[in-house]
Amino acid sequence: MSARHQDGSAGDANYGVIGTNYRRYRQPDPHIAGFILKALGNASTVLNVGAGAGSYEPTDREVTAVEPSDSMRAQRPAHLNQAIDGTAENLPFADGAFHASMATFTVHQWKDLKAGLTEMRRVTSGPVLVLTCDPTKLDTFWLNDYAPEAISVEASRYPSMDGIAAGLGGSVDILPVPIPLACTDGFSEAYYGRPESLLDPGARLANSAWSFVDPSVGERFAKRLSDDLQSGRWDRQHGQLRSQPFFEGSLRLLVGRP
Repeated sequence: MSARHQDGSAGDANYGVIGTNYRRYRQPDPHIAGFILKALGNASTVLNVGAGAGSYEPTDREVTAVEPSDSMRAQRPAHLNQAIDGTAENLPFADGAFHASMATFTVHQWKDLKAGLTEMRRVTSGPVLVLTCDPTKLDTFWLNDYAPEAISVEASRYPSMDGIAAGLGGSVDILPVPIPLACTDGFSEAYYGRPESLLDPGARLANSAWSFVDPSVGERFAKRLSDDLQSGRWDRQHGQLRSQPFFEGSLRLLVGRP
């Protein structure tokens, strides 16, 4: 994790490979976005760190985005500002330069979590938002029955809630974010009631966990899930999820205030 990948990715995942069609599968979800907008309050200047393709950036404020991956910066839609090539651990901004800052689905990629959060706190006068997953809750998702290797590698990569809170300092609220059934942001739990979607290799590729396990894990997963869907076994065990409006899984929004 000490060197950046060829496309500039600074974390453990190579987004030059897995990020090619990322935006096709990872569209910001309005329900999740509502939590972020509420936490941003009346902040008029916002920093987005590890901004990727721009998911969840508010369009009614002045946003500055920082993203190390060439591939992800290239996928930002035209209506968003171009992202600065940079990393969380070394933000090129003055103290208190932004009213608020945000980091969504990115802290598990950072080389130095404490340094990155310290930098975000330094350049932010108001709330610092971190959207991430609680590693202790990942195994509540049915995927753990089919590909425990993928869940295990994710749990090893995501920092603990206490670790993030300690890095943010000050007062920190940890808010569970229920995932809607028709979630448009295709992280794994977004498909809790639409298992067929995870048979799409592209959908799995847009979740970095699959790049850390042997390809045979994905092949075994797809074969077993296909068989269980065809036989009705998945629906007998998890069918109620198909109509469950929300899934309270691992998704968390941490809001740190000075």
